[in-house]
Amino acid sequence: MQQYLLSIYQPDGDPPPPEVLEPIMANMAALAQEMKAAGAWVFNGGLYPPSTATVVQLQDRDVLTTDGPYLEGKEHIGGFTVIQAPDLDSALEWGRRFARVLAPLSIEVRPMADDADGCDPPVG
Repeated sequence: MQQYLLSIYQPDGDPPPPEVLEPIMANMAALAQEMKAAGAWVFNGGLYPPSTATVVQLQDRDVLTTDGPYLEGKEHIGGFTVIQAPDLDSALEWGRRFARVLAPLSIEVRPMADDADGCDPPVG
């Protein structure tokens, strides 16, 4: 089965207050349980804010490290889930379910390359 990355994009800034966030997190936990029961869930994780990022980059034979995100923007990836699904349509259905729980946040669904694929997207 193909693996897919479901990236959760959220706006920069403080998280919602507990009375808003707690029901969302409870719904996400329930959805994760459904994914596990269906055999789709591989793993997931949340990320600290972009301000905690460190960028490592080679420039003129020197490896430089700089604080902060690689790209500045109004949104960042706040978390992700890796799933396995038989096809893109099935992965998109999980993405739709994420979008319903996390509205108005955007969910990006992207196939993951493996050693057999190289970097070519799956066909079919």
